[in-house]
Amino acid sequence: MLIRNRLEDLPALGVPLHLALGVFDGVHTGHQAVIARAVEAAAREGGLAGVLTFDPHPIRVIAPGKAPTALLETLTHKARVMEGLGVRLFIPLHFDIEFARMEASEFIEKLTAAPVQTIAVGEDWRFGHNRSGDVNFLQQEAVRRGFNLEAVAPVMHDGERVSSTRIRQAIRDGNLHAAAQMLGRPYSVTGKVIEGEKLGRTIGFPTANLATGEAQLPPDGVWAVRVLLPDGRDLAGVANLGLRPTVGGDSHSLEVHLLDFSGDLYAQELEIHFQKHLRPEIKFPSIDALRTQIQQDADEARKVLSE
Repeated sequence: MLIRNRLEDLPALGVPLHLALGVFDGVHTGHQAVIARAVEAAAREGGLAGVLTFDPHPIRVIAPGKAPTALLETLTHKARVMEGLGVRLFIPLHFDIEFARMEASEFIEKLTAAPVQTIAVGEDWRFGHNRSGDVNFLQQEAVRRGFNLEAVAPVMHDGERVSSTRIRQAIRDGNLHAAAQMLGRPYSVTGKVIEGEKLGRTIGFPTANLATGEAQLPPDGVWAVRVLLPDGRDLAGVANLGLRPTVGGDSHSLEVHLLDFSGDLYAQELEIHFQKHLRPEIKFPSIDALRTQIQQDADEARKVLSE
């Protein structure tokens, strides 16, 4: 997949572009409906299917007090999901105060300096300074500049519109089934393996400590998980999400023990699929008691994941 970070870089691609525009936090079923229009147009007419998005999330720049405290995906994870949908061009534009001041007309003028043939958006998407750009504006620009506009209606789930806000709440509630239905795929988080205290290996259960950034995480506790490695292997595991009170932990962390695995995962990026919540996090009276419980957790995770 091609990655371009500036509007000015798009004309040099030299091919027709069919672009889905939006923030796309989570790339949920509503987002997928928009992206599908760009992918279908590229397949039908030739050229590149692309997604143009923004990083960081614009609301964190425009109204940080209203911004979500967590996001559904890192930028890398988002790109990976989109590539699986047939996207061949990823355009994450840096969003800052200066960009926020850009008028909608200036943005479209810069964008269409490239041979843009299709623009797909959600029908209520707004952009530009003071959110002055909307579907009516884009319809006028489509006639003026010669691109095809695809305005896509919201996707519904249980009678309500699918949204990143609803999905984040479902994950916080531990309702991963509802989250998966709205995402159109199992919920997962990605994180790079970082240096830990190495306590796990001293008690026979080495763990990978993951830096998950600002990703939305489910309720704390012990989880049966599936872990996707960079080489494509899909392994079973048991994860602890929380503060690790038995060993005096004072910061929130995600640690994963891979079942039937040995090897060095340091600095690799793993994708964690939370399958079942096994128990809440508790403080044990001793390290021996913790070791015994971890063995029971591993046995339970193995059973759950083999069903």
